[in-house]
Amino acid sequence: MGGTFIAMEITLQNIELQLKNVVENAPFPIGLYTGKEMKIVLANKAMIKTYGKGNDVIGRSYFELLPELKGQGIFEKLLEVFDTGNPYEVKNSRVNLIMDGKPTVHYFNYAFTPMRDLKGAVYGVMNTGADVTDLNLARQDTVEAEEKLRLAIHSAEMGTYEINLFNDEVKISGNFRKIWDIDDEPVTKERIISRLHPEDLHIRETALQNVGTDGRVSYEIRIIHRDKSIRWLRINGRIIKNELGQPVVLVGIAQDITLQKRSEEQLAELVEQRTAQLQRSNDDLVQFSHIVSHDLKEPVRKIKIFNRMLKATTDIEKRDEYIGKIETASSRMMSLIDGILTYSGTNARGFPIEKVDLNSIIQGIKKDLELLIDEKKAIFIEDPLSEIQGAPILLQRLFYNLINNALKFSKAEVPPRVTISSTVAVKNDRDILRVTIEDNGIGIEPKYAEKIFNAFERLHSKDKYEGTGLGLALCKKIVERHNGTIVGVGKKDGAEFTVELPLVQDEKFI
Repeated sequence: MGGTFIAMEITLQNIELQLKNVVENAPFPIGLYTGKEMKIVLANKAMIKTYGKGNDVIGRSYFELLPELKGQGIFEKLLEVFDTGNPYEVKNSRVNLIMDGKPTVHYFNYAFTPMRDLKGAVYGVMNTGADVTDLNLARQDTVEAEEKLRLAIHSAEMGTYEINLFNDEVKISGNFRKIWDIDDEPVTKERIISRLHPEDLHIRETALQNVGTDGRVSYEIRIIHRDKSIRWLRINGRIIKNELGQPVVLVGIAQDITLQKRSEEQLAELVEQRTAQLQRSNDDLVQFSHIVSHDLKEPVRKIKIFNRMLKATTDIEKRDEYIGKIETASSRMMSLIDGILTYSGTNARGFPIEKVDLNSIIQGIKKDLELLIDEKKAIFIEDPLSEIQGAPILLQRLFYNLINNALKFSKAEVPPRVTISSTVAVKNDRDILRVTIEDNGIGIEPKYAEKIFNAFERLHSKDKYEGTGLGLALCKKIVERHNGTIVGVGKKDGAEFTVELPLVQDEKFI
């Protein structure tokens, strides 16, 4: 039997080593601070590099290590998370650091996540982050480049015109003919108007009708050249009146701003792409934090409990049963670690699409929650689920949160009943899997049906029901990332969540 205990200890040591390896090699900073003094008990390579204070950081106080953060509001938020147990997250936050003895400016997406012991008490705070300095500097460079482009266009040749408002006679100069694509034939008001894009005629008319007291006219409009190409023009003019206050002439400047418009469109597209990448990076950061602090907790808890029960019993059959339970939990944890390693190494394109057996995912979740299921004597009623395409680690998190909620928000003295049903349907000319998870718990009031998917939203006291308020918000993000929908409704006795996911994804990455 001594050999069994040694084997179990080796297994636990291997798992701990694997987990440390995941954290140590994560591509973004991760640190763990404990106690009021925020003693650094864990800091991976990326976090040590971010500190910029050398490698000797473990055991030191976060406050003493980074005194330059005083007055930037970071210490206050860190202590607030420790005291309240409420997580904190911020995006694009400027942080002034002293790295290798030199003042530096950085921008971070970072989060402070409370870490709890098995009794639910906060013993420390996990600090995860993503350095987005390069992205913010790139935005600044883009703005500067745009401003330089505007100055260049402003200095370019322009065409001027003058229209007699009594007889519509037109005089032009400069680059007007080239801009308006008019050859040597006479330039008339009608010929000028004929070049205007039909959809933009109202822009000119509105501008002329809304001339200010100073007589100034300004608008941007499209014109169509003879080769059918479309050009953007900026028109700036002024109506001059005679001594009787009558409008007599309209003088103005026509400036080709096509390049500027194209640059603005490219800039808008670039900003949209960068914003989407930044949002995905931030979503992945929150997901990683949630997985590390929640998914790994259940297997560790099971290993500890069954290991204690193994030591306390002399019944051979019970010992074999507990050893089997520990081996199952260990295998499950190794699988989770492999998933997290894959998660950490995901590139900017996202997660590769794979075939996902949802039945296996559900059974794995039930194994993870075995202790809670046994404790509450929960009953499961399940339909077989179709295979779909998606990211396994995200879909596991989606259904884990929904099933865990069904167990957690149960009624006192009433065994939870979780019904998982599914149908394959066609929606918007697309085959989808509709999965419904229904429980007999405390339910959801109709007025909160939409509110439950907001991040950090809590409808119940944290003293009665533990949690961060992130679970359903993450569910919604995962479903939307898979081009699906999720709806939650309250029933007479319990809650019902309906998830719709495409059977096949259009892209190779999510």
